[in-house]
Amino acid sequence: MTGQENCTRVTRQATKRAASVMGVLDTLQPFNKKRSVLGEISSNLVEVPEKLKSVANNNKVKKAVKNKIGIKDAKFESSIDIDGDSYYPQMCSAYASDIYRYLRNMEIETKRRPLPNYIEKVQKDVTVTMRAILVDWLVEVALEYKLHADTLYLAVLYIDRYLSINVLNRQRLQLLGISSMLIASKYEEITPPYVDDFCDITDNTYTKKEVVKMEADVLKSLKFEMGNPTVKTFLRKYNSVAQETQKMPSLKLQFLGYYLAELSLLDYECIKFLPSLVAASVIFMARFTINSKMHPWSSALQQYSGYKPSDLKECVLIIQELQLKKRGCSLMAIREKYAHRQLKNVSELTTPEIPVCFFADIKEC
Repeated sequence: MTGQENCTRVTRQATKRAASVMGVLDTLQPFNKKRSVLGEISSNLVEVPEKLKSVANNNKVKKAVKNKIGIKDAKFESSIDIDGDSYYPQMCSAYASDIYRYLRNMEIETKRRPLPNYIEKVQKDVTVTMRAILVDWLVEVALEYKLHADTLYLAVLYIDRYLSINVLNRQRLQLLGISSMLIASKYEEITPPYVDDFCDITDNTYTKKEVVKMEADVLKSLKFEMGNPTVKTFLRKYNSVAQETQKMPSLKLQFLGYYLAELSLLDYECIKFLPSLVAASVIFMARFTINSKMHPWSSALQQYSGYKPSDLKECVLIIQELQLKKRGCSLMAIREKYAHRQLKNVSELTTPEIPVCFFADIKEC
């Protein structure tokens, strides 16, 4: 059997396995539950459960998990040959290196980056806690309307970029959130929700005219620079490298990476890191969570990402605190989303303290 025939056979088997998983997920149906409105965002974390009684419900993951967090390509993406010898023309293997280099250059452009301390320098009424509550709510909105994860990441990025240059009061923060998600939906989705849908999700707190006006304001403020690499962009590639030595792709590693990456969206401190660094830190943390006795980094990951373990230390420790609920512990949308057996219950995993030597050169540990 030739290499190409073998590859085709493996691909077919992977497709059948993925279809089996998808069939199970198709049977999951959420309970009907009255949607509550985010309302005026409070900086008091104690009020979060009252403000966010779930846009969908506690079983919201059952309604949207099919395609929106990567199950559909879990097997496929993990078989990508990063060096360009792939049999999959859809992966543009001939241009992979150039595309990756372009994305790394794009992510450092000032016009595409939010200020790392915009809440202290620019905002007067919006707080760090309010931002986290909004992001947590948008996770539920994305599940409610079955939006891709890329849409969520872009929406959060648009929010941070807009708030970096515009003062906003808390009463309009939710309006900014749904307008940003509307723009991201138009950029990423084949069939984005209508403006009326986003009005409805806020129980018509804002009119259609207000949403459209804020949408125009965001586009103008960001100078129509809507295309940006996000953590998810790099996470796909790093996950492929992380699994290159495994005979079978690890769904747990992939789901855990998605979970930790979404948790990073909640934390204001993660804004200062480049998306590629956050993605690398997520893979570091995911590998450590699954096997805490083995060094979570590898020479292949270091070569491809360009990051040494020491470069990742600060971001990794923040992500671990998020995972252990030492940060953002009252915000439950993401944790509930991934507390599902079809996603390997990855939000229930914990980790011990990371050995100091793991942040040293991988040859020294």
